Amino acid sequence: MSERTLPFTTDLPIAEVLPTVRDALGSGFSAVLQAPPGAGKTTTVPLALLDAPWLAGQKIIMLEPRRLAARASAERMAALLGETVGQTVGYRVRQEAKVSAATRIEVVTEGILTRRLQHDPELAGVGLVIFDEFHERSLNADLGLALCLEVQTALRDDLRLLVMSATLDGAPVAALLGDAPLITSEGRMFPVETRFVAAPAIQRSGPPRLESRVAEVVQQALVQDSGSVLVFLPGEREIRRVQAALNGLPPDVAVLPLYGALPPAAQDAAIRPASAGTRKVVLATAIAETSLTIDGVRVVIDAGQARRLRFDPNSGMSRLVTTRVTRAEADQRRGRAGRREPGVCYRLWSDAEDRALLPFPPPEILEADLAPLALDLAAWGAEADSLPWLDAPPAGAMAQGRDLLTALGALDGHGRISDHGKEMARLPVHPRLAHMMLAAGSAVGAGSLVCELAALLTERDILRSRRDTDLRHRLRLLHHEPRDHAGDVDRGALERVRRLAKDWRRMTGQSPPDRSASVEDCGRLLALAYPDRIGRRRASGTYVLSGGRGAVLADDDPLLREEVLTVADLDGGGANGRIYLAAPLALADVEALYGNRISEDEVIGWNNRDQTVQARRQRRFGALVLKDDPLPAPDPSRLAEGLVQGIRQTGLHVLPWNKACEQFCARVQFLRTAEGPDSRWPDLSPAGLLDSLEHWLAPYLSGMSRLEHLRKLPLLEALHSTVTWDQQQRLNSEAPTHFVVPTGDAIPLDYSTGEVPVLAVRLQQMFGTTRHPSLAAGKVPLVVHLLSPAHRPVQITRDVPGFWSSSYPAVKADLKGRYPKHPWPDDPLTAPPTSRAKPRGS
Repeated sequence: MSERTLPFTTDLPIAEVLPTVRDALGSGFSAVLQAPPGAGKTTTVPLALLDAPWLAGQKIIMLEPRRLAARASAERMAALLGETVGQTVGYRVRQEAKVSAATRIEVVTEGILTRRLQHDPELAGVGLVIFDEFHERSLNADLGLALCLEVQTALRDDLRLLVMSATLDGAPVAALLGDAPLITSEGRMFPVETRFVAAPAIQRSGPPRLESRVAEVVQQALVQDSGSVLVFLPGEREIRRVQAALNGLPPDVAVLPLYGALPPAAQDAAIRPASAGTRKVVLATAIAETSLTIDGVRVVIDAGQARRLRFDPNSGMSRLVTTRVTRAEADQRRGRAGRREPGVCYRLWSDAEDRALLPFPPPEILEADLAPLALDLAAWGAEADSLPWLDAPPAGAMAQGRDLLTALGALDGHGRISDHGKEMARLPVHPRLAHMMLAAGSAVGAGSLVCELAALLTERDILRSRRDTDLRHRLRLLHHEPRDHAGDVDRGALERVRRLAKDWRRMTGQSPPDRSASVEDCGRLLALAYPDRIGRRRASGTYVLSGGRGAVLADDDPLLREEVLTVADLDGGGANGRIYLAAPLALADVEALYGNRISEDEVIGWNNRDQTVQARRQRRFGALVLKDDPLPAPDPSRLAEGLVQGIRQTGLHVLPWNKACEQFCARVQFLRTAEGPDSRWPDLSPAGLLDSLEHWLAPYLSGMSRLEHLRKLPLLEALHSTVTWDQQQRLNSEAPTHFVVPTGDAIPLDYSTGEVPVLAVRLQQMFGTTRHPSLAAGKVPLVVHLLSPAHRPVQITRDVPGFWSSSYPAVKADLKGRYPKHPWPDDPLTAPPTSRAKPRGS
């Protein structure tokens, strides 16, 4: 270790483990370092390893999850060396780089490492890659580590990897790195008192808004505690509201926002120590959780919320959701209060809620849109399951991402990356926008304009209000100074979009925009990026998208009158996503752009409103119907299929049922039940009949297209078709419609009462019965209802012979006097059966 860096490390907790880190990377090629917030790992470890013999003058690349952290850590390290950024220590983030030929430590955001690996898989001149704040588990960090491990195995056995984290369980990471040493720094964070400030009971007016609660606790902390205050809020919107609520604080208290979209100068102002005699309140997003030390802060106020981007595979949309923080995030935030002296942390939740916090946030790879990952892997030439992951990407989300890439032409029919896909992978944007930027010049002739559009969709919306969904208005604001929307324009976002568009014009070789170029091309350009989000109006304010989803505009949106839209941004939840950004286009544009993917289909299906089969010839792009005409001579078999749909939707009751049909089904079901699970009889229950309509009913629907036509249906014949000739013979013998009793009379059987048929017969007709009647080849005894001469049940039995010896005498005694004209023998077993009364005079 060079003498120049030792003075900067001796007073930091991390200094105790630096020799262990150096030795681990000297004797091996990977290590994991766990150190709590404030230990000094981000700015100290790279400097301490800079002159290690095994580095041999090569570079160190350190990954940071956020641009602000990358800039701040590089500036801090440079200051420790007494240099300016860009000399020994530099950084690269999107739209900004400060490096030189002398740079040995390069702090980069994570996506930059992926693109560097794609360009130079060997990482020539790089001896160590440090993954800082790996506990955040960003998708790019997981991918970068997986790619570096493969490089280490296949190309660079001298490449060192160091994973650093504050809250992550390091053991699984160490195992992934080949049982790398796990080094822990205990740290010496100052004590932080935790104060829980639970939400008050709901009043009649409802719970207080978050910004009101936060502002109240800030004012309380400024009175009760010394030092500056760091407040954690979920997003920019909440920051602005709290900032407005704190208007009127004493002049010696400055309120400063801190979030990713702020200009660097504003971010630096929030990070700098408060001037002498003043205090500051920094209102920050999660950007301030890690890798930053804001001097003078000894009070943290945590609103307890985090904003995460979640991908919904069912809709193909990503959306920001606000969730409760996890234990790891809450501890990271709390640690900001004890970096320089004892501090205080206010948590806007209860002690009980604190104990219920989940331990860690979910890894982004499990919840993100994986189309960018699929493109990176295709460019790398690897399948996801061939790389080492801490958490493997879900197969379903990967398949969905590859499907999108295929639709955009990035992958060929065999799933390999195309030349177009290779060009897409070189652009630091989502594959949708990369395809749009590359295809626009040849397909639409608006290559420069598309760079502006891509920048608008990448950066924060330049309009603070979401009332205006028309992207054409935003393009016009880029070309002219804002007037109509002046009070609603985010000037910082506007300038960032202009700078980003300029960078992408340079990257793609486009000339500056021709101001005469029509922003009316906006919808056509968007259609290149979002072929699955071209929508056609189906009712006022509602659209069906080519991908199959529904979408809706607000009632007062000026785009309501447009017949066709391309939707760039909508809510991923619900049956109809709320449209946030869109632009109109013509049906002719869809034909021009996607003629090779438009199909001519004969669509025959059930129209429930008209109760008829509808036959149409449609020209379709996905779920989008471009043209719809009646089909003059539809295929009769397909008409039958459409009518089957209608019967299935409406129910079996629309068929012309009669007693014979019902009895037939019941007889078959009786034998099916009697044979048990291995029965080969068809399922003629209502559910079974509905499931198999195509097989037994469709052949009898020829020429029918309406429910009213079913009156002529030979339903019994159709039901008979469900059994074979042999089964029909068995049905007649084992489940007959009638049963012949001892008198020779054929008595109808009732199969509708349950699993066992019922024989209802007058008692006298059964005289002489010594064996109980049965069906199904003698396996199922009948339920016999023995009737009086007046056909009223006197006994229900499954044992007629037993009835003669047990209950018959009592029945005889009861009924003989009422029915004296009918025989009541003392021994019914030997008496002749009869259907008649006794002859007169007997």
